[in-house]
Amino acid sequence: MQNIRAFFVIVSAIALLAMGAVLTASLTVAFAGILALLSIGRALSMRLKPAPVRAKANKREMRVWNDGRGTIIDL
Repeated sequence: MQNIRAFFVIVSAIALLAMGAVLTASLTVAFAGILALLSIGRALSMRLKPAPVRAKANKREMRVWNDGRGTIIDL
């Protein structure tokens, strides 16, 4: 009787450990799948909607003046 009880305890412990391992593996696969879908969606959305590019450079003129103590050049 003692051996049968020990056998059932060991089998139930192994079953609980296996269920925990399966749960952990399934959560890991689900998390990786969600991350993959998000990264694919982001890549596709960036390809479909590129960032706008300025057609003309915003170029300021160089200013040079003398304030009495020296020449100032503003780039």
